[in-house]
Amino acid sequence: MSTLAPYALTERQRRIVACAREWIAEHGEAPSVRELGAAVGLTSTSSVAYHLRRLRERGLVVQTRGRPSGRCPHCGQ
Repeated sequence: MSTLAPYALTERQRRIVACAREWIAEHGEAPSVRELGAAVGLTSTSSVAYHLRRLRERGLVVQTRGRPSGRCPHCGQ
């Protein structure tokens, strides 16, 4: 659990986190980047990845499913 204050996130980042939580509750698994983008109104997967990266930099990891990257999920290397 993050100690990040909710006001430190942009509105879009709050929507991404909320949509990811709702998706997991409804489907039992994390959304793909495309599904998450569609849920928050973003058509570019690059834009979604940007927001996920910014959230990770702030200590909040939003899990997505898809092709494994071969990178460590914690440090990204």
